[in-house]
Amino acid sequence: MFKVQIKNGPTFSVKPSQTILEAAILAGINLPFGCKSGSCGSCKTKILEGQAFHEEIMPGVLNEAEHKTGQHLLCKTYATSDLIIEDTYSVETNFPPKISPVRVESINQLNHDVIQVVLKLPAGESVKFQAGQYLEFILADGSRRAFSMANCPGDDLIELHIRVIKGGKFTNYILNDMPEKSIHRIELPLGQFYLRDAENPIIFVAGGTGFAPIKSIINYMIKTNNNRKIYLYRGMRFKKDLYQSEVIDDWYSSGLDISVFNIFSDEEVDGAKKKLVHQQVLDDYQSLHDFQVYCCGAPGMIETAYHSFIEYGLQDSNFFSDAFTFAPK
Repeated sequence: MFKVQIKNGPTFSVKPSQTILEAAILAGINLPFGCKSGSCGSCKTKILEGQAFHEEIMPGVLNEAEHKTGQHLLCKTYATSDLIIEDTYSVETNFPPKISPVRVESINQLNHDVIQVVLKLPAGESVKFQAGQYLEFILADGSRRAFSMANCPGDDLIELHIRVIKGGKFTNYILNDMPEKSIHRIELPLGQFYLRDAENPIIFVAGGTGFAPIKSIINYMIKTNNNRKIYLYRGMRFKKDLYQSEVIDDWYSSGLDISVFNIFSDEEVDGAKKKLVHQQVLDDYQSLHDFQVYCCGAPGMIETAYHSFIEYGLQDSNFFSDAFTFAPK
């Protein structure tokens, strides 16, 4: 048994067989977390003193430079000695998550298998978050579903893009049992997928509903007059999977320095050959050394893109990701 002390905070015990996050939760310690699987980065914390073992995680969530400075994902970290860890909320980019009631304003079909759910916070309430972060929808039985926010910080409404999963518990709930104006609970903000300060041109890679957090980030860039060059690659299987093309038209009309490419893996569209979205990125540039890449979608896509992009010159510290996983049916 080891002791973990949070700097300027409480101390709790952890067994060698427990992750630090598991032990903190059992001890009633309120540390930030999201997916519990090493995919979101919400529990990223610096170990200030002591030794720990870190399991393998999703690429782009914790880069090599961060790990060298002592950063760990607590959901994948096991203590091998007594530890002192950073007070996570002392980090400026983190906003403490909170549970809030929300009202369903509207439910709209965006395409054949993506639903837009628009939520409204109580009157007079707002939430601080980084564009690109996500929330967790809390069901009546206490189970949770994570969804990235497509809205921009400061917007009055919360926008979610939810893929319809055949036989999915939450999908069935939305389609059959979630009336407009009904009241629910969410926890937000969560996650470490947000725009980093830099001058590099940006490549966004969005697989399916991975478009949601990227939409949030790009709209925030417009709102804050961020004029970095943007290349957005949207990966889909078929043309019917495309949605919210009008948003792209608005971005072009805004004067934003953006180029958008729709890539289809299973259908030839307008004469373009079928291709995986990460391969199109590789085909379009001689090197990725000078770019920042933000990749959002299925874990397999992110894993493949990460290794391919690193081989193509991308610096490890310039790859950021948010992996979308589905709850068991």
